[in-house]
Amino acid sequence: MKIFYSINDFSSTKKTILTLGTFDGVHIGHKKILKKITQSRPDISESETENQQYESLVLTFFPHPRMVLQEHSDIKLLNTIDEKIDLLEKIGVENLVIHPFDETFSRLTAEEFVSTILVDRFHIQKIIIGHDHRFGRNRTANIDDLIAFGKEYGFEVEQISVQEINDISVSSTKIRNALLEGNMALANEYLGYDYFLTGTIIKGKQLGRTIGFPTANLKIKENYKLIPQNGVYIVKSTIDGLTVFGMMNIGFNPTVDGQQQSIEIHYFDFNADLYNQKISVSILYRIRSEQKFESVNLLKAQLEIDKKTAWSYLNKV
Repeated sequence: MKIFYSINDFSSTKKTILTLGTFDGVHIGHKKILKKITQSRPDISESETENQQYESLVLTFFPHPRMVLQEHSDIKLLNTIDEKIDLLEKIGVENLVIHPFDETFSRLTAEEFVSTILVDRFHIQKIIIGHDHRFGRNRTANIDDLIAFGKEYGFEVEQISVQEINDISVSSTKIRNALLEGNMALANEYLGYDYFLTGTIIKGKQLGRTIGFPTANLKIKENYKLIPQNGVYIVKSTIDGLTVFGMMNIGFNPTVDGQQQSIEIHYFDFNADLYNQKISVSILYRIRSEQKFESVNLLKAQLEIDKKTAWSYLNKV
């Protein structure tokens, strides 16, 4: 997959089959659209297909438009940019343009956007878009306007129907809400994969190792990444090609009067130096809320129970 960090950086002599949006989460609803651009081809001859005259292209934006246009927006995102890139590449997208969204870009009229970007820059052959997509300054243009532009400038518009979207009935907002409630089953169902956190392992207070539960402390540099509700979770990671299961605590460690939120993972039957390594942690299931215990010994006893709960869950899946 070719990655471009500005519309102006994109250059190709081939026509494109395109879709656009923020695609936060790259969830099952997004995939329905994205698979269409990677599989769809206009009615062209076999020789043209063999010569690969058309390329798939995804146009997305960062920062998220709400971060720019809504002054006090505190929106948290399901994916970091790097995570989104990985997910889109797995789907088979050939070109990804991540354009910096700012107020200047938001003031482009619908026709300016179509003529100067879709037509002149991307050489668009076809656009595949959701039924409710709006675009242009103040989001005033809709699918009917896009179809009219298509006739004027010579490109095809394929609309994802209300029926198709309703069959899935999923949105990034629903997934965010599920994660903030700790409902991993619903969030992962809508995503089509296990929600994951990516960060670097740093040194913590090392209390865990003194009670038989050494932990890896995960530091996530992107402050816009959504962290699920505080609590204890069953997780898995791939480390040096090995799938490792464990349990993770998100919270403030109230038993030892912690003051800052931390993310700590205890991996089962695994012993390696992970400091400064970049790790991805997939979250499978939420065991319980974070609790304050009267002593460290009571905390240890609960962790033993949590570990048994985790293994019981893992043995069933």
